Amino acid sequence: MKRIILSVFLAAAFSTGAQATCIGSGSLQSCIDTNGNSYTVNRLGNTTIMNGSNAYTGSTWSQNSIRAGSSTYTTGTDSDGNSWNMNQQRIGRTTIYSGMDSDGDSFNGTCNQFGCN
Repeated sequence: MKRIILSVFLAAAFSTGAQATCIGSGSLQSCIDTNGNSYTVNRLGNTTIMNGSNAYTGSTWSQNSIRAGSSTYTTGTDSDGNSWNMNQQRIGRTTIYSGMDSDGDSFNGTCNQFGCN
């Protein structure tokens, strides 16, 4: 579950721990990281669609986010084909989140400038 949450926050910033080389414009990019994994990022207004694949296993994943004001709703499918979702609400410097992880377990918490719980 923490991996999904971290993934969503990293995806929102469009940065990863592995260096990636991307081609394309701000609205459509195709990237390959240093491990050979590939993903696409397609930004359409308040919607972001990401699809990726693992270079070694061939498994795929997806993540789709829709932003409305200070709220973001994200759905995804992990590399095993399991679905997950998360709602985020930003209030000042705090983000409140809740959802269901890819194991079917619910989660919730908050993040602010001091970290997440």
